[in-house]
Amino acid sequence: MKDRITVDPGIHFGKPCIAGTRIPVGSVLELVREGLGFDQIIRDYYPDLERDDVRACVQYAIDVLAAEDIHLAVTP
Repeated sequence: MKDRITVDPGIHFGKPCIAGTRIPVGSVLELVREGLGFDQIIRDYYPDLERDDVRACVQYAIDVLAAEDIHLAVTP
């Protein structure tokens, strides 16, 4: 799945995109957030994508969150 997402400073200011496209991962995730199914995203918005591309976007978000350090402020 990792080979389906690329980061190129020359494309969308280095935002992660679907490999071989200019489709930002964030744009696909917004559609998922709105409740659209993978097939509908492909059919209605990005016909050049495959289901595994959409899955890779979701996995990318999971991986970013897993690597993120969360620092909680301790209040007195």
